[in-house]
Order: sequence, then C-alpha cells, then structure tokens
Amino acid sequence: MVVLSTKELSGLAQELRADSLKMIATAVSGHPGGSLSAAEILATLYFKELGFRAQEPSWPGRDRFILSKGHAVPVLYAALCRAGCIEEEELSTLRSIDSRLQGHPDHVRLPWIEAATGSLGQGLSVSVGMALAEKLDNENNYRTYCLMGDGEIQAGQVWEAAMSAGNFGLAKLTGIVDYNKVQLDGRVANIMDLEPLADKWQAFGWHVVDVDGNDIDSLLAAYDSARANDEKPTVIIAQTIKGKGVSFMEDTHAWHGKAPDDNELEQALLELGVGAAQDN
Repeated sequence: MVVLSTKELSGLAQELRADSLKMIATAVSGHPGGSLSAAEILATLYFKELGFRAQEPSWPGRDRFILSKGHAVPVLYAALCRAGCIEEEELSTLRSIDSRLQGHPDHVRLPWIEAATGSLGQGLSVSVGMALAEKLDNENNYRTYCLMGDGEIQAGQVWEAAMSAGNFGLAKLTGIVDYNKVQLDGRVANIMDLEPLADKWQAFGWHVVDVDGNDIDSLLAAYDSARANDEKPTVIIAQTIKGKGVSFMEDTHAWHGKAPDDNELEQALLELGVGAAQDN
C-alpha cells in the first residue's frame, strides 16, 4: 500500500467522489449523497490506516472493513480501484447484471468485500463477530472497522451489537458513524433524533471520538486515538456533509437514490475540480 500525504489524501477523496458519480451516472442508479459524504473516510482508511494486500484479499492478517451502509458502495469500489484491487474499466459495470460491482457489497463475487451488507443495521453485529474472532486467534493480529450511516443507527440491532462490544471489551473494533444528518426522506433529527449521540455510545462502554469527518487530519488523529485505547471499542462520530463537494447535492435528501444526468454530472465534476466528464 502506498501511504499518501494529507494533501494527496484530500485530492484522492475528490477523485473518489468523481469516480462514484461517474459510476452512478453510467448505471442511472445509485446513491450519490452518502457516497460523497464518506470520501475522506474511505481515502484515509484505504491509503493510511488499513493493513491489507491488494493481490491477496484473503490474507489472514488483514484488517477487516465492513461497509454497513452498503448503499454507499460506489465510493468503496472507487477506493478498491485506486488501491489496485480492481481495474478501472470495471467501474462502469456498476449495478449491471452479472457484474461483480453490485448495488450493495457482494462478498461472493468480490473477494475484497468482507460481508454482504445493505440490510441496514447488521454491519456492526458482523464486525463484533470478527473482533471476537480476533481475540481467539493465536496467529493473526488485526483490527476491525465498521462504517455506519446515521439513519442506520436508528435500528435496534446496532445497539445490541454496541452493548456486546462494550461488554466484551473489543478494543480492536472501531465503529465510524457517517453523521451527515440526512437520511432517505428527511433530516435525521426530524425523523428519529440521535442526540445526545456521544453520551449514548459512552453509556454502552465505548471510547468516543467526535471529529470533522471531511477533514483528513482529524480522521487520522481519530484512528490514532482508537489505536491508543486498549480497553474499549472506539466509535468515531464523523461529522460530515451529505453530498459533500457538489453544491446542488449538499445537505439534502433529494440525492439519496438519484443518479445525476449528463449535465448534472458535468457540473458536479467541475465543482470537484477534476475536469469535464468527457475528459475522465
């Protein structure tokens, strides 16, 4: 894995956004908002934090990453492509029949995917199981990371998993909440308010780090804090912006499950600073 500087990671996050939008536009289907909000999270994980081998997806010592908010998988595919796991031309097959790049992560078709996700609320439970397995593993030493949506954590199963992780002291488990404050049909606070969110996680026995989730240095410091903690699981509350980087997509639920047309894609790519659509 090539480790990038803060400036390079920021540029990479923009490229992940552009790749995600081009995939979704080609498929005429997908979820731009939650993909764009998580770009810095995926950039820092795959190019700074995670231990993995692009050519050996089943390496036993790899860190595990679970994308619990599976509908945001375009940004994960973009990261896997930039990391050398899949070829760039495969990105254009998103959501196509027989494609490895399905609309939600598919572990059977794509070996770098740890688990099929997208039935929201289940990813943290899977991650708890993986973290428990690591505690029993006498040969391999790895960490488990789980990225959740904020609307997703309104589900009760998340809190059952959170209680289990705290109870078992899973210090090598890091949860990340993409707290963009907008879900499928409105603002999270108006549908099922999560606050006081940090207090809730603390009450379940977690070490809590609240950061700007669209800032590279803040995320890297949060990962360091998680690694330094050896008693509790860590949750990073990543304060992000839905549709980050594209003015007409930001902070609105209108782009949850809507693909941009050609003109919208052109404008979005210009705003992201990656040039016109035909140049990419």
